[in-house]
Amino acid sequence: MTKAFRLLICVTALLLLKESSPAGAEENQVIPDKANKNARTKRQSQQTLAVTTILERPFTMNKDSKLEGYCIDLLSELSKKVGFQYEVNVVKDGKYGMMDSDGNWSGMVGEVIRKEADMAVAPLTITSVREQTISFTKPFIQTGISILLKRDTTAEGLFLFRFLNPFSRETWLGILIAYLVTCVCLFLVGRLSPIEWKEPQSEENKFTFLNSLWFGAGALTLQGAEPHPKALSARIIATVWWIFTIFLLAAYIASFAAFLNSGSQQTPTIQTFEDLVKQKSIAFGTIQGSSTFNFFKNSKSPTFQMIYEYMEKKKDLVLVKTFEEGVQRVKESSYALLGESVMQDLAVAKHCDLIRAPEIVGRRGYGIATMLDSPLVRNLSIAVLELSESGHLDYLYKKWWQSSCSDKGNTGWIPLQAQTLGGIFLLLAAGLVLGVIVSLIELVSKAKNSADQQNKSCCSTFSEELGRRFKGASESQEESEKVQP
Repeated sequence: MTKAFRLLICVTALLLLKESSPAGAEENQVIPDKANKNARTKRQSQQTLAVTTILERPFTMNKDSKLEGYCIDLLSELSKKVGFQYEVNVVKDGKYGMMDSDGNWSGMVGEVIRKEADMAVAPLTITSVREQTISFTKPFIQTGISILLKRDTTAEGLFLFRFLNPFSRETWLGILIAYLVTCVCLFLVGRLSPIEWKEPQSEENKFTFLNSLWFGAGALTLQGAEPHPKALSARIIATVWWIFTIFLLAAYIASFAAFLNSGSQQTPTIQTFEDLVKQKSIAFGTIQGSSTFNFFKNSKSPTFQMIYEYMEKKKDLVLVKTFEEGVQRVKESSYALLGESVMQDLAVAKHCDLIRAPEIVGRRGYGIATMLDSPLVRNLSIAVLELSESGHLDYLYKKWWQSSCSDKGNTGWIPLQAQTLGGIFLLLAAGLVLGVIVSLIELVSKAKNSADQQNKSCCSTFSEELGRRFKGASESQEESEKVQP
């Protein structure tokens, strides 16, 4: 009994000791983990990382044997937050990175894969193909693919006719039609109204067609041109035409002032990639081996496939080696550069003779590249997000994208459309109809008086008056021609 009791006490003690040992072990393990983490952080802060980049304005530029730019400032902020030292080198082959037929990568991607560099800090686009071989951080800039063009020099050459710009073509066409219709109505009223033309056979009609055109032009320039209307119908047409011209001139002056203040910004003739494919006068291409080229190559869109086939067929003529080479080619020839919208915006800001098409496709982002599954990716991504949330990335963007041309012509001015002036056109149309109707009433009134005096029917007298008014001019003109020697 005593032995069994002692054995029970020993088993109980062993169980109590076993239950208490994990807590002690866990406490003993916490200290090494914290120590390892601190040691790893300290080792990271002392580590010098090799960084590869590419000379691309304004991301990285060489000035006085020193590198500066957006990426250099970004790298400096990241080193402070993550805790590392770095040494920056420009990529040897001057390329971003493309895989050849043998599966080997060139450019910055190749240097990271071959462990020649620990990371690549540059405007390197995050793509699925690159993501399979290297790791990317969260994007520090969002971008897309657009079209860089030269401003329409044909329109700029016609600077003598820029006074027509305040109104659209449709508006000018509507004004011309309104002028001609008004003059025709004034000519008709001048013939129909007995007050303006009492005796068609012996009296000369003052409102001939040429005189009507002269009167309309004089009113359009706010000048009093003769002959002055006497009949109520003619005065209705003249009054409504004067009102029309006053509103028209006020709208023209306001639109012309806005046009001058806007800096006469042009809208590119090529708005979309479909417009680019349809035209034949402008060649287009992109940077050789860039992600933009691969985007069109892998796209299933018929339009983008046509763009790729064109570039592939004429690759020796349309593909450029660098973005700067492409910008220079756009300035000097009929060439459109397809590329990142962020870099194109900078080109437009620096070169006032360039313009970017409004359409942006294939939206993507620029990220920092490291070796595949590198422990740096997570810390760098967190640091990028912190810089974005604090507004520091926006500050860097404004710092390096600042330009004298970026704020010019950004007022959103557009030519005045015909729909905007639709009200005064309707007012003019109503006045013209009213004037013609009043002139017919005046003629009917005279025909009725003549019919009562001559004991004829009103309809026959009206027909005779109408015939004399439209035949009298031609007959008198023939007689005058016969009298002339």
